[in-house]
Amino acid sequence: MIKSMTGYGRAETILKGKRTVAEIKSLNHRYLEVSLRLPPTLASLEMEIKKKIAKVFSRGKIEVSIRMDYNGSPDKVTGLDLNIPLIRSYYSLLCRIKQELNMKDEITLAMMAPFMDAFAAPEEDDIAATWQLLEVMLDEALVALTAMREKEGDVLCRDLRDRVATVARLLDVVGNRGPQALTAYQNRLRERIKELAVDMEIDESRLMQEIAIMAEKSDIMEEIVRLRSHIDQFNDMLQSDQAVGRKVDFLVQEMGREVNTIGSKSGDAEISRHVIEIKSELARIREQVQNIE
Repeated sequence: MIKSMTGYGRAETILKGKRTVAEIKSLNHRYLEVSLRLPPTLASLEMEIKKKIAKVFSRGKIEVSIRMDYNGSPDKVTGLDLNIPLIRSYYSLLCRIKQELNMKDEITLAMMAPFMDAFAAPEEDDIAATWQLLEVMLDEALVALTAMREKEGDVLCRDLRDRVATVARLLDVVGNRGPQALTAYQNRLRERIKELAVDMEIDESRLMQEIAIMAEKSDIMEEIVRLRSHIDQFNDMLQSDQAVGRKVDFLVQEMGREVNTIGSKSGDAEISRHVIEIKSELARIREQVQNIE
């Protein structure tokens, strides 16, 4: 069954003694776009999180937010620590520079701050252990998000089936009207030619040949057959477990092209009226299709 691209999932766990919450939102998008908001201590896991999201979804704007509740000192908030020996080395070198250049400026904290490697990040082993716990929480949030996308996809599927059934019903009316409209067109064409050639001798066989050629150009049965085939493919795609959003969108465009051709080829007023109704229904279908993964 098809899935919507809109949904929300949430999960929480205890990570390093801190309550950690993951929220994942999914919105419509032509391609897959993942954006993250992570605490600094989890920044090194950004690529792992994105790869995990890409294994689950193929389309949609995915917003992942992970926050950690801290009850302690600022160094616990960031998950970082000070590299005191390195900082002392930097300070010693700055003092030498000041002495060598006979500078009067004092060495301040602002001078030391740019040396970012003065802050020690968590060890790799610690990061690996963190990812194991974080991945479990992400899985839970992704399951919740997927369930919501499937639930909304089911609603979309029912709506699309109803609308494409309306298109099929209108197309049947057009198909039934087609032969009558073609015969009426032939008769009108024959009478018009006779009116214009009232004082001329007409080769009846030649006249019938030309009428047949013109009538063939106005025949819409080929487009009707293709459109019915598109409708069958559309219904089949709605049963697929794969991500078919782009394929369905393309198919609806093809359906629109066939309907436009029917409208341009047929000069019948009744057919034209039904063509307008079909176009209106296809516009609603295409709007809904933009929500399918």
